Amino acid sequence: MKNLLIFLLLLICGFANAQKHSSSPVKQAQKSYNLANQYISYQLFDKAIAELNQAVELDQNFAGAYQQLGDLYRKTGNYNSALKSYHKVLQIDPEFHSLTYYGLAESELNTGDYANAFIHFEKYLKYPGINENSRKKVEKYMNDCLFSQEAIKNPVSFKPVNIGQGINTTENEYLPVITADEGMIIFTRQTNRNEDFYKSIKKDENWSKAEFLSKEINTFNYNEGAQCISPDGNYLFFTGCNRPDGSGRCDIYISRREGNGWSKPFNIGPPVNTPGWESQPSISADGRTLYFVSTRQGGFGGYDIWKTELASNGSWTIPQNLGPEINTEFDEQSPFIHPDDESLYFSSNGWPGFGNKDLFVSRKVFIDGKQKGWKKPENLGYPINTFGEESGLSISSDGRLGFFASNQKDGYGGLDIYSFELPEKVRPASVTYVKGMVFDKDNKEYLDAKIQIVNLKSGELIFDDTADSETGQFLATMMSDKSFGLNVSKDGYLFYSQNFSPGANLEGKPFIIQVPLQKIEVGGLVVLNNIFFESNKFELLPESKSELLLLVKFLNDNPRIKIEIGGHTDNIGDEPSNQKLSESRAMSVYNFLINNNISKDKLSFKGYGESYPLADNSTEEGRKSNRRTEFKIIDK
Repeated sequence: MKNLLIFLLLLICGFANAQKHSSSPVKQAQKSYNLANQYISYQLFDKAIAELNQAVELDQNFAGAYQQLGDLYRKTGNYNSALKSYHKVLQIDPEFHSLTYYGLAESELNTGDYANAFIHFEKYLKYPGINENSRKKVEKYMNDCLFSQEAIKNPVSFKPVNIGQGINTTENEYLPVITADEGMIIFTRQTNRNEDFYKSIKKDENWSKAEFLSKEINTFNYNEGAQCISPDGNYLFFTGCNRPDGSGRCDIYISRREGNGWSKPFNIGPPVNTPGWESQPSISADGRTLYFVSTRQGGFGGYDIWKTELASNGSWTIPQNLGPEINTEFDEQSPFIHPDDESLYFSSNGWPGFGNKDLFVSRKVFIDGKQKGWKKPENLGYPINTFGEESGLSISSDGRLGFFASNQKDGYGGLDIYSFELPEKVRPASVTYVKGMVFDKDNKEYLDAKIQIVNLKSGELIFDDTADSETGQFLATMMSDKSFGLNVSKDGYLFYSQNFSPGANLEGKPFIIQVPLQKIEVGGLVVLNNIFFESNKFELLPESKSELLLLVKFLNDNPRIKIEIGGHTDNIGDEPSNQKLSESRAMSVYNFLINNNISKDKLSFKGYGESYPLADNSTEEGRKSNRRTEFKIIDK
């Protein structure tokens, strides 16, 4: 009871002291002040500011009007003007009100004056009557001040480059996303308050003049924005707001590229979209995990990052919050999952930063090959992050370049899109890609074949899609430190296989291939490039399983086909040993098929030793091609 009386006494004394300058003896100044309060109630802030400026011009000791001006300038983001107003209040009466110090400190924080902001936040906390929520917020801001002063002493390399007038104009361009081969960029352009998507194609290292993306996607009545594109450029996820088919205020939609055009957008519906607000999607490289931002219940703050998985039936699972390792009681937005599928970039004003939204990166934590959470987010550093707002970052597949929007002096007007070299410390794992074209071997027609890429060690399917029906093209990303198997298949054709070990190649170097598919005919031959044995042994290695199961499926789908499995070696060693080894390897494949319920009547096997080389045995590359397992159609 005694503490409560002391608290009330101090509070009354504070207000009594403030009361001296909260009104004006100048009638016209008081009238402008009262009129400003009316405008504020209607959120007519510009008119309120004009009246308050009139009030302080008539009465230069009107601290209440200066306080109100400072609060309005701060609310509207004009922090430099807010600073002048708060300093005027303190000049008139240093103890006018505790909130003068709060407003001053927040304005200093948002103009990068971290040392003074810390002092004035500390001063504010010494006043009685501050509730727990305000105290927590101020303590968070004070930590930001301490973090920022240290970070500025250790700047990171940051040299943004305007990506050119093919994309940037006098309008606002922002939220850039780029395909894995850096061949196409899609971004948002705002014209007359309407947001639409545009695309640009890279030609001779320069971006071509941007074009309107699609009438199927862009509308004149609604805004489209906050988009992401799959690494192959075939799927666009984006945010559409207040559309007739929407579930809530803003929903997530998807469109698929069809040749040079795009399909009509499809609302992905519940459980992802709700009557609330869902936005800012980011799709994983395999197309199976969608990250997005939502204000739905169950989160930690206003805006949280969530994820949903693509189920086997094509629907999306109930979204899961990424948890306190990513989300705070403040706001987390603009997620970008890199094609390495381990590095998540996002913006936040909750983790230690420079006062507004900063850019962060967090990495997945793996235990026994399974994800067990996220590492503590790392601020990308100064001057990538500043006292302003930074968000909307995307990263090239090789992890070298970041793309973002900024209003800088060398721009073409408004927000422009820039790229910059990402500091080594905050780069994702290096990712390369395979880009191919599938066509009929005989008539050269493009084929919409099924494309699958498997992590050979884990057996995990990392890409599962179809080649473009009009161009036969596909593109899939791969980690540079792992080995992968590619399988291309289509009904009526023999399948095609290939394997890639990017780490054994130049890191980050892409694989560009042509895939001619053969129709199923007697005599048709397929090299099983993803069948593996240890040197001079015939036991199948585990990495062979995915391709062997594909062969099982092929034989089940084509029940009339009979095949011969052939084993081949290089010419290292004596001929009898090579003959025996090739026959044993062919038999190992034969036995696997038998054990997976393929009839013996459909199968035979034969060892060919070193008799039929595909390449010169004088080089290791040639010998590698000659050590192979294949199958041949002998009846259909």
